[in-house]
Amino acid sequence: MNINEMLAKEFGLRQEQIDNTVALIDEDKTIPFIARYRKEVTGSLDDQTLRQIFDRLTYLRNLEKRKQEIINSITEQGKMTDELMEAINKATVLVEVEDIYRPFKPKRKTRASVAREKGLEPLAQLILEQSPAADPDAAAAEYVNDEKGVADAAEALQGAMDIIAEDVSDNAELRKELRTLFAKAGRVVSKAADETAETVYENYYDFSEPVSKMAGHRVLAIDRGEKEGALKVDVEVGEGVGERACISRYSKGRGRCSELVEAACTDSYKRLIYPSIEREMRSELSEKAQEGAIAVFKENLHQLLMQPPVKGKITLGLDPGYAHGCKLAVVDDTGKVLDTGIVYINTRNQTAEAKRGLIRMIQKNHVNAISIGNGTASRESEALVAEIVREIPDDVSYIVVSEAGASVYSASKLAAEEFPDYDVSLRSAVSIARRLQDPLAELVKIDPKAIGVGQYQHDMPPKRMDEALSGVVEDCVNSVGVDLNTASHSLLSYIAGINGTVAKNIVAYREENGAFTDRKQLMKVPKLGAKAFEQCAGFLRVRDGKNPLDNTAVHPESYAAAKELLDKCGYKPTDIGALSELSSRADKLGVKTLAAELNVGVPTLRDIIAELMKPGRDPRDELPAPLMRSGDVMELKDLQEGMELMGTVRNVIDFGAFVDIGVHEDGLVHISQLADRYIKHPLDAVKVGQIVKVRVMSVDLKKKRISLSMKGVKQP
Repeated sequence: MNINEMLAKEFGLRQEQIDNTVALIDEDKTIPFIARYRKEVTGSLDDQTLRQIFDRLTYLRNLEKRKQEIINSITEQGKMTDELMEAINKATVLVEVEDIYRPFKPKRKTRASVAREKGLEPLAQLILEQSPAADPDAAAAEYVNDEKGVADAAEALQGAMDIIAEDVSDNAELRKELRTLFAKAGRVVSKAADETAETVYENYYDFSEPVSKMAGHRVLAIDRGEKEGALKVDVEVGEGVGERACISRYSKGRGRCSELVEAACTDSYKRLIYPSIEREMRSELSEKAQEGAIAVFKENLHQLLMQPPVKGKITLGLDPGYAHGCKLAVVDDTGKVLDTGIVYINTRNQTAEAKRGLIRMIQKNHVNAISIGNGTASRESEALVAEIVREIPDDVSYIVVSEAGASVYSASKLAAEEFPDYDVSLRSAVSIARRLQDPLAELVKIDPKAIGVGQYQHDMPPKRMDEALSGVVEDCVNSVGVDLNTASHSLLSYIAGINGTVAKNIVAYREENGAFTDRKQLMKVPKLGAKAFEQCAGFLRVRDGKNPLDNTAVHPESYAAAKELLDKCGYKPTDIGALSELSSRADKLGVKTLAAELNVGVPTLRDIIAELMKPGRDPRDELPAPLMRSGDVMELKDLQEGMELMGTVRNVIDFGAFVDIGVHEDGLVHISQLADRYIKHPLDAVKVGQIVKVRVMSVDLKKKRISLSMKGVKQP
């Protein structure tokens, strides 16, 4: 199997693109670096496609490795044939390879292996030949042997049938046929483990659906219900269908021998094949559902991390609470803590005092924005803040943000290092303020699984989940770039080519030697060599440094080309940032001609032009700003059917989206209500953080559930 050729075919790409991409991966180049700085080599493949190629390449290489292990094993047994070799080489998925290997795989002690040890294999062969003249009962009597443990003819026959049953089970072609049968005709059936028990899985107490139509979120729900002991789950095909498939492949319908073969086939299916294929089918459904859930989680996380930062505002972070009060922290526009405090809102007198305290803090620190966590007491906190915002003359607005993960961060070693003088709750308030100012910089400090977007995230395979989410964070951080002189080591550790140790070394070097004045100083950081510098340099910004190019995404390897470009277009390096006509001048000179003269590719040249025109640009600035509030606060009971409201999408899942409309409880827009057109998945219509207009369909005050619709509603 030529893996590169297979990849080119699967992805519909030129062979050259795949060959070059695989070569770069084998050189340990990171995905962000390849996507950004090797466009000419890959044909401008984006980071998402590159990660898919990487995952598939890893799978196929592991498949080839397993094939070779199996070939070696069968060859060592002296059982390799041309047909077997061809079948192994043709297999494209691991399960096919394992099916081929099954008859040759060293087995633990089985009924069949015991029968073989008793010398019953010739009897099994006699029965399998199904000669009309054969008398298996008489033949079995000849195998009675006390020394070998064969007490009578019946035991000999049973042993022979056990051998046949195992051979039937080991038939790769039969298993493939049955696997296809299960996929096409199988049904997932779930029943209540205890019909009287009240659980969240009651929808699945008497549930049946074709395997081919099982939605991922239902698979995950059933898996969890079974794991918690609430459900009993099976995969069923029609009565006797599986047995008949086995019998039709082996039985010749010739008297007593065929009767025994058919009995062995039935035993094989029920005892060996069905449990195995059911496990495979359940596992395949679960893996597919998990991959789907991880894909949704990745997209949600990407949208959340790429939320536009609220820049240039002094922000008050408010972590709501009752018993221990509302923790307050004011940070300046760079995230530096200016002030902290606590107010209580348990009684009317306390609330009045809290109001005065908040006003003092707002006016003393010239606060422009207030970020309120959405946890316990956030409703009362928001009502108080809304009242203050309406009454004071200062230009202040507020927003309720998800505080998911804030408590995880505040109790972490990282938070203790960052704020050794603050207790856990005050650290949460700082985090809540900062995640409004720069969501990406703050949220990278938190385990992505704790951020709270997606579904069934705690049921996912931890290693696969971590790999997928780390890739998302890495892509987001590198697409934005980071300030070399202000970034935390958490943020730096996601930059291409930089690991946790090197990230800490960069911060230590900065603290010891002062701010970096150019990118070249990175080479002085311990354990950051030429290879790491090549990977990371373009993603690190040095503001107000010696070289204006250091504050752009132009890679140092292209500095000479950038300077020559400026010269050819009549500019100087000091003009960077004031080059509104650079693109038009380059077009007049001819981009292809310029690229050839500068010895760079056209994609790289266009990137250089874009960076020189907008140095240090942040792709998040092009997105709609978050929805800040300054008006009345509504409660669940205030909602009326037909009311239209603005809201923020907080989470997208397989069956819909949850939208924050400012009443503490997020409302659900079911997939059927997300758009006026047919959509396959909610992500086709909405994204996390998107500002949408919704119509209230119904409100259940008792269950605190809100049903919303976007159908027929004109979007902002």
